[in-house]
Amino acid sequence: QLQLVESGGGLVQPGGSLRLSCAASGFSLDYYAIGWFRQAPGKEREGVSCISRRDGSTYYVESVKGRFTISRDNAKNTVYLQMNSLKPEDTAVYYCAARGLSCSASRIDFGSWGQGTQVTVSS
Repeated sequence: QLQLVESGGGLVQPGGSLRLSCAASGFSLDYYAIGWFRQAPGKEREGVSCISRRDGSTYYVESVKGRFTISRDNAKNTVYLQMNSLKPEDTAVYYCAARGLSCSASRIDFGSWGQGTQVTVSS
């Protein structure tokens, strides 16, 4: 059974950093594009970043470019999202999701989701 588990969220001050992890079980991440999404209260879930399954190409929403970095460790079957220079507007529940095709910014293109991890950026 394909399963994704996020971890690494928490409370951090503006300007701080967090590293989120997305651990997969039941399948190999090698064969999937993995996306990170976030959902703030009262807002729709938005795509934050994605890493492709073939050449490891990465994609970012404009608001996080230069601050967030997505990477994968195939040996650990885990994808990471390193978040630096965090801002209050980054506060949201962060989800990872798997797609057996290429990266997509649309949540409806992803069929397997984790349970989410809360990130709160506040002083």
